[in-house]
Amino acid sequence: MHKRIFMVMALCASLLQVGAAEADYHVIPLPKQITMSKGNPFHLLPTTQIICTSSDDLMQGNARFLCDYIKETTGLSLSVGSSSKVKTPAIMLVIDPKMQGDEAYKLSVSPKKLVISGRTPAGIFYGIQTLRKSLPIIKAGSSEPIMLPAAEITDAPRFAYRGMMLDCSRHFFSVDFVKRFIDLLALHNMNTFHWHLTDDQGWRIEIKKYPKLTEIGSKRTGTIMGHNTDVDDGQPYGGFYTQQDARDIVEYARQRHITVIPEIDMPGHMKAALAAYPELGCTGGPYEVGHAWGIYKDVLCLGNEQVFRFVNAIIDEVADIFPAKYIHIGGDETPTTRWGECPKCQKVAAEQNLKLNKLQAYFTNRVEKYINGKGRKIIGWDEILEGDINPSATIMSWRGIEPGERGAKLGHDVIMTPTSHCYFDYGQNKDENTEPEGQHPLLTVEKVYSLDPAPETMPADARKHILGAQANLWSEYVAYPNRAEYAVLPRMAALCEVQWTPNEQKNFNNFKQRVNHMAAIYDLHHYVYALHLWPERFNHNRIEW
Repeated sequence: MHKRIFMVMALCASLLQVGAAEADYHVIPLPKQITMSKGNPFHLLPTTQIICTSSDDLMQGNARFLCDYIKETTGLSLSVGSSSKVKTPAIMLVIDPKMQGDEAYKLSVSPKKLVISGRTPAGIFYGIQTLRKSLPIIKAGSSEPIMLPAAEITDAPRFAYRGMMLDCSRHFFSVDFVKRFIDLLALHNMNTFHWHLTDDQGWRIEIKKYPKLTEIGSKRTGTIMGHNTDVDDGQPYGGFYTQQDARDIVEYARQRHITVIPEIDMPGHMKAALAAYPELGCTGGPYEVGHAWGIYKDVLCLGNEQVFRFVNAIIDEVADIFPAKYIHIGGDETPTTRWGECPKCQKVAAEQNLKLNKLQAYFTNRVEKYINGKGRKIIGWDEILEGDINPSATIMSWRGIEPGERGAKLGHDVIMTPTSHCYFDYGQNKDENTEPEGQHPLLTVEKVYSLDPAPETMPADARKHILGAQANLWSEYVAYPNRAEYAVLPRMAALCEVQWTPNEQKNFNNFKQRVNHMAAIYDLHHYVYALHLWPERFNHNRIEW
């Protein structure tokens, strides 16, 4: 009798495996270690439960995300339970305080259970992302069984900082799209959303003490057309985020274990602010919100104490909205022309015994001191290194690897985002006729993949200061959501492996094989993406550009 039962069970198991859709753990980013086992697989069934015993809101969120991911991929609607005494095969989400690393996870697959463990909810979330991306995509109505081979995956990120920047100043993106962009970051194991909120062409965040910033500064009366032309479309353009909008986005990101870092770019790139409050400029105006791209010579007057009261008030409100430990203060591309013509700026420079081209350091140090007083730290573009700034300032190196390495040698923490590898508004294909309008430099997926933010040639004392890497989507020529998605995909997949996977494990030819499944996930969510890795599919979403 027992022999007959065993034979029936074995037959059922074999039938399940025949024609089964099998998971593949070789996802993007590639986990550190995948050890396959000889045991029977775990079968994902309609009766499978997700077990989360923790009442922590982020853990409960993890369980809901996993439910959603499994349903969108396989069509299965699984239930969530809180009892560890489950009888059926289950997926278990387990906090393990003994694990090393806040974002590390372990994924263990056996016939009766699939366990995702981590020291923190964030670690478990990244284990969930690996599971999500490993699952086969099942067509609606299919009864195909889903099999997950027995295995153990141990994984942790190479870098603590894994970011993407979205410029919402040159072109404004809706709250819904910003959230969709954050979903993309989550899919690619990124933990930081750098939000570029202000620039010459538009002020996008509500500041209650200075309402004209959005009443006037968020609107321009036209936008330059094409590259380096004098042709203006004459069409009013604007938009801004209320403080409640921003709080909603911060919370949406938090649930996905993503920190939002706001950027208020200053003392240059402030023409939109000057249009609203002309008394803050060296000439007193009048000023106009910028129509054209590039660098404007009108900047904040650093000899005017009112400017510092203005900046401090903005920081007060920004710090209240955004709980991140960093506030990005910009600091890039600041001309000194107006300071050289301004008696007030000249006076301050003389009092501080500074050359005019070092006046920005005076500004940066004052602003940093104020931000530090609120328990926060500053990030600035690598130009802030050109002054005697405090070592506590974090450098975002965009003009190549060298400024970042120089900053690291001086004791600054550094985030690498060189134009050569990380400017996603650049074209993806040599033939510009096959690209939507954008910046002319070429940045291929392969070039992105080749980035090493902390190469072995860098001294070890400097390497320890490299926090990670980020790509930037500047929006001069990116006016619509579809165009934004096209610009970042699939380059974001290449970047996330730079950020997560040990450099010695990276292999572009292998990546090209694995990215095929990532493209299928993009299709599942109707993301628009570049198709240069798949020339045979060139017209797949071309109409969406």
